Amino acid sequence: MARWCYRHRLVVLVLWVGALFGLGFTATTAGTDYANVFSLPNTDSKRAYDLMEKAFPESAGDTDTVVWKVEEGTVRDAEVRSRIEPALAGIGRMDGVGQVAGPYAGERGAAQISRDGRIAYAQITFTEQANAVPMELIEDVVQSAQRAERDGLQVELGGQAIARTQEPPTGTAELVGIAAAAIVLFLAFGSLFAMLLPIVVAIFGVGTGMLSTMLLSHATNVPDVAPLLGSLIGLGVGIDYALFIVTRHRRGILRGTKPEEAAVTALNTSGRAVLFAGGTVCIALAGMLVMNLRFLDGVVIATSLTVVFSVLAAVTLLPALLGLLGMRVLSRRQRHRLAHAGPEPEEASGPAARWSAYVQRRPRAIAALALVVMAVLSLPVLSIRLGATDQGNHQETQTTRQAYDLLAEGFGPGFNGPLQVVVDGTAPDALVSRIESTGGVAQVAALPPANDVTVIQVVPATAPQSEETDRLIDVLRDEVIPASGAEAHVGGVTAVFKDFASVTGDRLPYFVATIIALGFLLLLVAFRSLVVPLTAALMNLIAAAASFGVLVAIFQWGWGTELLGIGKEGPITAFLPVIMLSLLFGLSMDYQVFLVSRMHEEWVHTKDNARAVRVGLAETSRVINCAALIMICVFSAFVLSGDMEGAMAGIGLAAAVALDAFILRTALVPAAMHLLGKANWWLPAGLEKRLPHLAVEPGEEPVETVPEGPSSVIHGFIRTADGEPLEGAAVTLLSRGGRQLDRVMSLADGSYIVAVPGPGAYLLAATASGLGSRARHVVVEEGPLVYDVEVAEVAEGEVDAVN
Repeated sequence: MARWCYRHRLVVLVLWVGALFGLGFTATTAGTDYANVFSLPNTDSKRAYDLMEKAFPESAGDTDTVVWKVEEGTVRDAEVRSRIEPALAGIGRMDGVGQVAGPYAGERGAAQISRDGRIAYAQITFTEQANAVPMELIEDVVQSAQRAERDGLQVELGGQAIARTQEPPTGTAELVGIAAAAIVLFLAFGSLFAMLLPIVVAIFGVGTGMLSTMLLSHATNVPDVAPLLGSLIGLGVGIDYALFIVTRHRRGILRGTKPEEAAVTALNTSGRAVLFAGGTVCIALAGMLVMNLRFLDGVVIATSLTVVFSVLAAVTLLPALLGLLGMRVLSRRQRHRLAHAGPEPEEASGPAARWSAYVQRRPRAIAALALVVMAVLSLPVLSIRLGATDQGNHQETQTTRQAYDLLAEGFGPGFNGPLQVVVDGTAPDALVSRIESTGGVAQVAALPPANDVTVIQVVPATAPQSEETDRLIDVLRDEVIPASGAEAHVGGVTAVFKDFASVTGDRLPYFVATIIALGFLLLLVAFRSLVVPLTAALMNLIAAAASFGVLVAIFQWGWGTELLGIGKEGPITAFLPVIMLSLLFGLSMDYQVFLVSRMHEEWVHTKDNARAVRVGLAETSRVINCAALIMICVFSAFVLSGDMEGAMAGIGLAAAVALDAFILRTALVPAAMHLLGKANWWLPAGLEKRLPHLAVEPGEEPVETVPEGPSSVIHGFIRTADGEPLEGAAVTLLSRGGRQLDRVMSLADGSYIVAVPGPGAYLLAATASGLGSRARHVVVEEGPLVYDVEVAEVAEGEVDAVN
């Protein structure tokens, strides 16, 4: 498939562009129909919701609020009314506004003025729900209301429709994330074209996924936060998957492979790992269905669709783009070096190799330090409280937050989150009087029965996000309603989110067990080991605890919220743990697959655990860290989304990826694998026979069998043609197929010693700076082999056989 896409690159590109623009035209024409269905089956708030639908079958449009406050006098003063009433009348005449209920008309209006007379509000009911109200109309309403302001008269607006005017331009977070990722990619590749490849692939994957989600919103319930989460995860995995493939492709070209063969090899190796990794992310996302929460179904659809399209773009569009670029995927300096100095050597070097060797030398200290850091970061998770964010969590400068605070000041903190006690039939007087006498209740109002359903509005004395409000809901359900003998249920947004948090908490252990078990089985099949998947499961739990600890410290405790500009602290959104655990599990599996697959490949060939872990870490840590840095940039940019849930998910996932990549995968996992030794790769013989075989990332060449037997060594001296000992010469032992098995530097007396897996034929190469290279076939039998090497200068016109 990769070869076909490479050779028919224009066809593939036209198909992808056509799909993107076709979906874009269709989705734009059809519009969106997002729906936040928070109701839960078999909960008290769902029963209250069903009765409310029976009482008021025709749902009106979105209701927003205009709030004003005077510094002196009262809102009833003529000079205040002369400014407010014309503004409200003008808003009422606007096309798309159904009704404006002000405080200056009738007994009901008088209830919209605070006791001290300094704060009042009016309710604006639109003819459409918040997402369907035209933005121009909302802006006209805001401007008309705020034109009534003067010194001593403050006017603010709140509500879902009004909040849309404060959202940053669509795509701001995505553009900032892409720009940051572009900088990281350019620093990593040093080539403009190579930097653009992952970004273009991610844009096509996210674009087609988001447009498909828009269309599906007409067929099923998709919450309005789903596209944001879909673009968040899609950008992250889309750029990362393309990065892994492009890195492998560039490495193949730098080692002398033709561009087409390098692309085919990259897709047949890293491309397989991308398919596997994308599958694990989708499985983790589908694990949310275990929760049986309708709200999450739409999130699963949006995020999974985006991941699927990102994987498809990586394995079809990317090889086509590689075909268009050819050698330009390398920087000019790399192309020049390749043309004049020849292909690069295979062995890893640099900081990654030095760090890998350091981990091998001090595994206990590194593992202990990493565990301490993760444990400290996990401590805040012990105080996590699930709930809902509202406009009281917006930034202080926003009109919705100021309107929220004014209503709380004038009518009590519970006014922004009233409860509805819904009675099937006429509410008995005993119920109303019991509610009024309940501690924590500020105000009670029983509405006239409608369709044989009575709704009692209950305003708590505490804020919607307060724990006292949660306790009040429990008291009403467990004590007050049963004592009155009425069949009644407690509903309202606050009650719904309390039930949502309760159900989430009850089902979360089953969800975690499901995704951990799925991950264990996948890694068990891929790496033929019991210890590797057990280690991965433990690391996933540690990463989840630490990332939620960071989330609680920032969003619940308020550490750094002003610095980040994300508004007021509050509880963690109830549905966020499920979504974050799914995404975190999928991303952690990605890194585990890319890291351990290289270790496993080396283990299969050498049966040397220390070498397998050292080589695997040295060769993959750089690309894993680069991929993680890109994800951190993309996720962190979602603080700019204007959505509190998006900011929480972005910060939480950025922290999770940072901790997972920089502490777990590059320190704790390899240190633990060094300590466990050969036990890493243990699998009972009976289980080995029953497990299916799955090639996650096959080698670039046919797998070569290294002779088995007792390990041995080759040792001797490296000398010049004059017989002088040569210090610092590189001596490399290669298998007959060219796989590097060991590499050492000669000592001051010219001596060297390399490890041999067992008897057999090998290639021994010696290279010294300023001198020629020599390679010889050697045959090792039982016991050590003594072999001296003479390295001479290369005569003019002579070809260096090794370099």
